[in-house]
Amino acid sequence: MPDLHATASALRRSDLARRTGCNLETIRYYESVGLMPDPPRTASGHRRYGPAHVERLSFVMRARDLGFTMEEIRGLLSLVDRGSHTCAEVARMGRHHLEVVRAKIRDLQAIEAVLSGTISRCTGADTPDCPLLDVLNEGQAAEMPAGGAE
Repeated sequence: MPDLHATASALRRSDLARRTGCNLETIRYYESVGLMPDPPRTASGHRRYGPAHVERLSFVMRARDLGFTMEEIRGLLSLVDRGSHTCAEVARMGRHHLEVVRAKIRDLQAIEAVLSGTISRCTGADTPDCPLLDVLNEGQAAEMPAGGAE
């Protein structure tokens, strides 16, 4: 990615938010955790962003959309920022993330099966007996995957 300070222009944070569809507070957060560098400032102290900031923020947002964690994004950006990354390095990170996504899908499918089976046993009668509450109260959720769907 290009040098973010060298390509700054007259974009304000609100302009950056509008161009990327990112919330202003999210931009502030990404700056505070180092995913977005502090932008250069005018002589009067106003932040100014440029096309490189738009590109970097779009990268971060797309990575978040694909489920990458902040630390994974930081790793990807580190590879890109050093300018000597290889496709093999990026692919290794991508494969690891794909395995995490697949594990989450398996966990969610197991949770779906437990919920579907339990809810199908609900009679819908006006009675306090409820299979779903029984499962939750009795700890029968042990059928669910370790770690749940977090």
